[in-house]
Amino acid sequence: MKNIPFIIAFLLCFCGFSQTEKHQDIKTTIKEVTVFQSNAQVTREKSVDLFAGETILKFINLSPFIDAKSIQVKADGAVTILNVSHQQNFIDKLEKQKELVTLESKLIEITTKIELESTLIEILKEELTFLNENRNIGGKNESLTVTNLRETATYYSSRLTALKLKEIERNQTLSKLKNERRDLENQINTFTSKREYPNGEILVKVASKNNSKVTFEISYIVGNAGWFPSYDIRAKNVNEPIELIYKANVKQDTKIDWKDVKLKLSTANPTVSGIAPELKPYFLNYNLAPPVYKLESNSVSGIVTDGSSPLPGASVIVKGTTIGATTDFDGKYSISIPNGARELVFSYLGYVTKTVSIDKNVLNVQLQEDASTLDEVVVVGYGTKKNNSISQILQGVVPGVKIRGAASIEIPVEQIENQTSVDFEIKMPYTIKSDNKSYAVDISNYSLAADYQYYSVPKINKNAFLMANITDWEKYNLLEGEANIFFEETYIGKSLLDVRYAKDTLQISLGVDKNIQIEREKITDFASKKFIGSRKEELRNWKINIKNNKNQQISMVIFDQIPVSVNEEIKVEILNISGANHTLETGELKWIFKLNPKESKVFDLKYTVKYPKNKNLLIE
Repeated sequence: MKNIPFIIAFLLCFCGFSQTEKHQDIKTTIKEVTVFQSNAQVTREKSVDLFAGETILKFINLSPFIDAKSIQVKADGAVTILNVSHQQNFIDKLEKQKELVTLESKLIEITTKIELESTLIEILKEELTFLNENRNIGGKNESLTVTNLRETATYYSSRLTALKLKEIERNQTLSKLKNERRDLENQINTFTSKREYPNGEILVKVASKNNSKVTFEISYIVGNAGWFPSYDIRAKNVNEPIELIYKANVKQDTKIDWKDVKLKLSTANPTVSGIAPELKPYFLNYNLAPPVYKLESNSVSGIVTDGSSPLPGASVIVKGTTIGATTDFDGKYSISIPNGARELVFSYLGYVTKTVSIDKNVLNVQLQEDASTLDEVVVVGYGTKKNNSISQILQGVVPGVKIRGAASIEIPVEQIENQTSVDFEIKMPYTIKSDNKSYAVDISNYSLAADYQYYSVPKINKNAFLMANITDWEKYNLLEGEANIFFEETYIGKSLLDVRYAKDTLQISLGVDKNIQIEREKITDFASKKFIGSRKEELRNWKINIKNNKNQQISMVIFDQIPVSVNEEIKVEILNISGANHTLETGELKWIFKLNPKESKVFDLKYTVKYPKNKNLLIE
């Protein structure tokens, strides 16, 4: 009991000390955004007037998707940062977008009008029913005169006409209102999320010896943002350089608009007729079938839904690459698939990310809502605790505050090569709204000297693919991505710019040229089978015809193959390959030649296969 006065005095002193703690709510503006392949780093800045002593600064109206571990704070002035923490404010939630609020208000208004018109139509129907049920005007003891009949018929006709016309008018109004409601609902559905989100907040406890004005810079990683590259490739003809427009497709749904920010894009990550086919080695052995080529379109398309409605703006990425696409208003997508790709990754705000195997050309995907919600949890340093008072949150000094700075480079686009990534700094301020829509940002425009050559594997595909071969491509820091191809001022379609496997020369496929005619036919008159002693001998003969229907000379390469024996009993003898370059290990044949306008060439491919007559061998 003797200690009670001492405890009370201590608590009174502690309370008095707590009351000296000052609090400020700080609204900041976004200074810079660095967008990664996935996620983004947001940098904000604000000058704050501080009084002497300790102050808790609460930076408010931030994204609810902040990664607390990534928060960095820089103070430019005579001030000591004592603590930094992060929390979600579920009371003062982020405001919905003004456009969404306006649309929802109109939807409520239209819905009310629809209910009113429906009620008026029901009243008209009741009046029509009443009028029809009371058409009999004569009673049991009353005689019906001609005058009464005429008056009644006139009243009934005029009233019935008025009611029917009114019903038609009401139904027309109702139909118009329903169309307006449908359009409003469709427009509202373009917004990725219509629910309210908590207000992200960063709390910074500082100590200042004197009254001063201090500039604070805070930065953090935020989710629901990213970018992927795409290209426009333009070739006027085979005698001029290629124009390559390097674009970034930036999208974000952090619930905070990025208005006139300094934008930096980083390669770091915290219908495709233009893809030429490839030959497989043709190994020859007993009971071994020749290689089978399945002609694929090298593209996947489909619809992404939540089970009941489409999801516009959903991300579709080829797993392990930067090749991506987004769904349109109807939830539809189409994406180019590089050779060897196996999986697509589908993601959408508020839904569980889904990885799907590429086993067909049409993949319709249904995403499930993410059951996890943003709990009311405050992050202190690198740990978590339940929401308490601000004073309780910021007791003690927590490490992890990092100081950093960044330089501004005043040029349109600067490529900065880091150890493991490349940054593209863009001078022109950009505004990226939080609507999950893709915004195209031009990174660079290159004029690339190219060596043009037509490429064909008629055994698989009889089309001639125009390939542009580019050297010294590494200096442009290109990423794999889809490319829109324009040749001779005409849009041809999509192709892939895949730099992952490129070596000294980068090949860009410019699509199929229908002015190059190619045929590969089997000469059946020369296909034979005969027995010589204990062995069988089979002859195969193929002819490849190429014609240049263009008005200019072209350079071309044709691929075919000779089977390769992997058994000593099987002998392959080449009779004629028309001067092709022959790779013994794989059996690949390659003809490189030029064709003048309207000129034709014929290549002859003839070989025999000898093997024991008591064996069976599948020969193409």
